[in-house]
Amino acid sequence: MDEFKTVDLGLLNEAGLNRQAFFNIGDLPAGLAVPLQERFNGLGQYRQLLLIGHAGKRLWDAVQASGIDSENPIDDFSVRVVKDWFSRHLPGRRYEIIYPGPYPIGLQQLGKLAGWHRPSPFMVGIDPEWGSWYAYRAVVLADTAFEPSRPVPGGSPCLRCAAKVCIATCPGAALEGGFDLKKCAAYRIQAGSACRNTCLARLSCPVGAAHRYSDEQMSHCYGRSLRDLERYC
Repeated sequence: MDEFKTVDLGLLNEAGLNRQAFFNIGDLPAGLAVPLQERFNGLGQYRQLLLIGHAGKRLWDAVQASGIDSENPIDDFSVRVVKDWFSRHLPGRRYEIIYPGPYPIGLQQLGKLAGWHRPSPFMVGIDPEWGSWYAYRAVVLADTAFEPSRPVPGGSPCLRCAAKVCIATCPGAALEGGFDLKKCAAYRIQAGSACRNTCLARLSCPVGAAHRYSDEQMSHCYGRSLRDLERYC
């Protein structure tokens, strides 16, 4: 499976989509493979599933520089970059972007397979190098033959953290004894909440602190979730 060892990933990396993992569809665990088979009738025409993510600050800078002005600029930019990458470097290869999309995808399950995801008290996956400052940006079914990725090694930094500063920092006391979504949501939607457009617990985590998102990016991401909370709570 080394047909694509020389495929240039530079376009993805330069756009901030600097995390890539490749899986053979036939080797996926049943918890991921069965939903794919149920939702995508043409799954048999593809050999691999590609997981593409970002880590750090570069993606947001690239999105801003792109001039995309839409409701979901990060998703729209990521899809555009992935399509451009296939067009330039894998012309003629069949592919289908299934995330972002209308169907739920087990992103954290894929993240665990890639070795990116380790659970944190504040319910955002954490990585020993990047901390919580990464995300999943595209999942692609493709007729490719990349060498399957090995999981990124390393245990959970949360297990080695004695201070548990994130739990103490949460102003809504939503992390005491395990994550409490109701407490988190109730605090965030309060007028004057310090977590309306950010997460103080997440910001307090020292892991990967050099890669923390800008205030603007935090406000964009958490502003969307706040609107959902206000709509349904």
